[in-house]
Amino acid sequence: QLTPSPFLRIGQLSNVDLNEDIHELETEVPRQRPNEIPHNEKLLSLKYESLDYDNSENQLFLEEERRINHAAFRTVEIKRWVICAMIGILTGLVACFIDIVVENLAGLKYRVVKDNIDKFTAKGGLSFSLLLWATLNASVVMVGSLIVAFIEPVAAGSGIPQIKCYLNGVKIPHVVRLKTLVIKVCGVILSVVGGLAVGKEGPMIHSGSVIAAGISQGRSTSLKRDFKIFEYFRRDTEKRDFVSAGAAAGVSAAFGAPVGGVLFSLEEGASFWNQFLTWRIFFASMISTFTLNSVLSVYHGNAWDLSSPGLINFGRFDSEKMGYTIQEIPIFIFMGVVGGILGALFNALNYWLTMFRIRYIHRPCLQVVEAMLVAAVTATVGFVMIYCSRDCQPIQGSSVAYPLQLFCADGEYNSMATAFFNTPEKSVVNLFHDPPGSYNPMTLGMFTLMYFFLACWTYGLTVSAGVFIPSLLIGAAWGRLFGISLSYLTKGSIWADPGKYALMGAAAQLGGIVRMMLSLTVIMMEATGNVTYGFPIMLVLMTAKIVGDYFVEGLYDMHIQLQSVPFLHWEAPVTSHSLTAREVMSTPVTCLRRIERVGTVVDILSDTSSNHNGFPVVESNPDTTQVAGLRGLILRSQLIVLLKHKVFVERANLNLVQRRLKLKDFRDAYPRFPPIQSIHVSQDERECMIDLSEFMNPSPYTVPQEASLPRVFKLFRALGLRHLVVVDNRNEVVGMVTRKDLARYRLGKEGLEELSLAQT
Repeated sequence: QLTPSPFLRIGQLSNVDLNEDIHELETEVPRQRPNEIPHNEKLLSLKYESLDYDNSENQLFLEEERRINHAAFRTVEIKRWVICAMIGILTGLVACFIDIVVENLAGLKYRVVKDNIDKFTAKGGLSFSLLLWATLNASVVMVGSLIVAFIEPVAAGSGIPQIKCYLNGVKIPHVVRLKTLVIKVCGVILSVVGGLAVGKEGPMIHSGSVIAAGISQGRSTSLKRDFKIFEYFRRDTEKRDFVSAGAAAGVSAAFGAPVGGVLFSLEEGASFWNQFLTWRIFFASMISTFTLNSVLSVYHGNAWDLSSPGLINFGRFDSEKMGYTIQEIPIFIFMGVVGGILGALFNALNYWLTMFRIRYIHRPCLQVVEAMLVAAVTATVGFVMIYCSRDCQPIQGSSVAYPLQLFCADGEYNSMATAFFNTPEKSVVNLFHDPPGSYNPMTLGMFTLMYFFLACWTYGLTVSAGVFIPSLLIGAAWGRLFGISLSYLTKGSIWADPGKYALMGAAAQLGGIVRMMLSLTVIMMEATGNVTYGFPIMLVLMTAKIVGDYFVEGLYDMHIQLQSVPFLHWEAPVTSHSLTAREVMSTPVTCLRRIERVGTVVDILSDTSSNHNGFPVVESNPDTTQVAGLRGLILRSQLIVLLKHKVFVERANLNLVQRRLKLKDFRDAYPRFPPIQSIHVSQDERECMIDLSEFMNPSPYTVPQEASLPRVFKLFRALGLRHLVVVDNRNEVVGMVTRKDLARYRLGKEGLEELSLAQT
């Protein structure tokens, strides 16, 4: 165990989302910035709190539920659908905004650079063009990286690992704030325009989730505004369901794949699932893709033609030309194997790179410098590759947006430039649909190699960016190369169409990196608008996942593990039957009596060494000496609200009626309950008594201490608990199981390992 130094203790306080007063406290402590942060993947961080998926069924809650009649429940249900519709509309609009801004800015940048290159090709001095391109890229990425590193670091990356953790029940600070959304959207635009090897699809999932969390609460803590709507939904249970709808809406806006969105939410995200939730999520996805479609159609000038369902459209694949035969099945399986191996290589490289970043590049200024370096290197690599390439293709009949002539004859363009000199989305579509013979195999091979390392280096930078499109692009490039080699071998027979293999390669590469099966199959089918390839895509993805999992785990799971998040998988580790609740639980437990002194409560809450969030309530009979039986469970947040509203009476008149609190008082304080330091309790008030009976949850879940770990795990995970009380046969509290106690045990290479807990 690390000994908590004073400056780590302050870091610990930030579990309770603090307001301004504590930030002043933080700045007083001198920030010692070590040059190297020792980081070990065998740690579990204590800075993450759990979400409460389980409602606290205290007297207030039960009274409120009994007051609500059938008609009122109907209005609540209608409100849920309305919120889902709003999530869909807003997510679609955000996606439109990103798309339109990226298209215009990137178009402007490429036109400037193209004119410059054309000018200097004629009279020599191309190094100026390179300087211009690299400077443009680096300066745009610098802005994008500055806002992420200094304003909201949680907006870095694609945000999918963070949302996955949130839906698993881990409270990641600031992950669903409005500020995060603004930084995310601006960051994505800047990093795509800055020419990094990134896509804008992954961050849409995070953006959708933030929108969902914001709308469903009916207020914004960043703006300090409360709209007084949807107050019934102010608790973790409801918020988490809406966030999974937001994630689905994000996927469906990104790929134009509503069913894919629902499946993504099911496969990667939501830990809890029921049929009503599925319908609502599907509704949100559908609305989101429709909104995006109609707005973009109006923007492109054909208002009645709904032809752009997603941010990326892979274009139509022609079914007549593009069938497949039985002898191609082994070829597809082989491509899946290649995708799995390459994906595993990508993940392994990115793992070591991320470890290096955590250890050495942890200052925001260094992170910005690294992002600028990557941007400049990307431009330089692209320029050098285009410069050295002698692969010329005729301009006639080709659909190239920015044809660069460079050293080609008149009426021809450089085909390496179509791959590098474009946003990654457009390059993917070109690789899928350009007619056979548009690319030289050498061009594709070099491009795949360079782009693989660039994309690997870029993922994990301090910019908002996704890994979806770069993976598709790498896969499409080697898939097309594969198709060309096949048609060489088979003397150009009709079935070896390079576009088809580009699609399979893209699926294999993406499946090998992120290891999603269900959702990816449907996303690829919906984005290409082709059902013919359903079976080959499934085959390729299955193979890629099986092969990849043999080497390392998926990219998102790896990043979750690197951040030491106490993430609970679907099942307990296989070999853990030998452990019982007695060995897993945390002891000693801080218990409160049913009628407790206010001073005792304040002292327990102020004790930074324990920092518990749930306290079992035991019977308070002062005459007996033995430990009393369990009566209920009360949360830190509830106690803080009670102290803040001063719900206590003097010892003499215990039978007086206390000031009645309503459930609304607890909801208004959610989700940022004030820290105990901000609540003033005078010396006289410390002697008063506080009666917890109507606020505690009188029926908390308990397990006997003999229960095996898989049993405890199943109960904890399936009900989404935050605290599970361990009792002995006399119903006396002997321990408490929390998320960290269960997430500590993991299957390693040598069997079951136990991770150590760290304060950082």
